[in-house]
Amino acid sequence: MKVIEHISGSKQTAFSFEILPPLKGNSIRKVYSVVDKLREFDPKYINITSHHSEYIYKTMPDGSINRVNVRKRPGSVAIASAIQNKYGITAVPHIICKGFTMDETEYALIDLNFLGVHDLLLLRGDAKGVDPVQGCDDAQRHAHATDLQRQVNNFNIGIAVDNSTFEANETPFSYGMACYPEKHEEAPNMESDIYYAKQKVNNGAGYLVTQMFFDNEKYYSFLDRCRKEGITVPIIPGIKPIVFKDQLNVLPRVFRSEIPEALASELRKCATDEAAKEVGVEWCTAQCKDLIKNHVPSLHFYTFMATDSVCRVAKEVY
Repeated sequence: MKVIEHISGSKQTAFSFEILPPLKGNSIRKVYSVVDKLREFDPKYINITSHHSEYIYKTMPDGSINRVNVRKRPGSVAIASAIQNKYGITAVPHIICKGFTMDETEYALIDLNFLGVHDLLLLRGDAKGVDPVQGCDDAQRHAHATDLQRQVNNFNIGIAVDNSTFEANETPFSYGMACYPEKHEEAPNMESDIYYAKQKVNNGAGYLVTQMFFDNEKYYSFLDRCRKEGITVPIIPGIKPIVFKDQLNVLPRVFRSEIPEALASELRKCATDEAAKEVGVEWCTAQCKDLIKNHVPSLHFYTFMATDSVCRVAKEVY
């Protein structure tokens, strides 16, 4: 069953969450442990993030230091298949622009089709730390998520990157894309951001998932503006409970998510991360209850470093 079918067919606000592949060389057991903790809340789908190469510095035998390009978290395609087959839960791997060529994306789509994984989340991806691959010019890469969307749409009708044709999948890929209640950091204004959100939907996105936010009024305002612009697909709130004191400053800087003063004031009082975690659970629980009261179609939780908190919140609201 497709994600959009899960959402529209759910009698209550659906539950879903996002996980990261394990670090290179680590076991998949940690991934399974997260799924096992959250299975009781009947997740309709599970997202698996995708990661481009990062740079590490290695000291060589002669004492020199080399910068090495590595992918610290490979395996998104395989983990999506493993989760879907082990648990019978729809898996949604992230497909991103940054750090991947169009050919690499095409190979991922071919593999996913063979594995029976046909739901995707299409994203541009974080551009930080990505240098052009040696021998790879910009013409071999997607600059924007809408370009990636065009490739997936073409793949669905049997058109390859090189414009050759092939027998199209019996089950075409369906997908969601991202949106930003507080505006993407590169957008000149909210009107521009909503324009591109509408373009994503007009070109085939079945739903939109928001960047994390902590002020529900920003979500409601964004939703209202989208509806007035004719965007009718589900707009799923992306939720993350705060678990560390320093996230008061880190999250606004990294994700451009504003922390409401009422939450910031409570976090400033926290002497320990454990105290901040309690504040985060309390705030997130109230946030989710309000969203459910206002009939959001689904809640999508970002679990990185926050699985226990997400579990506690879910126990209160599901």
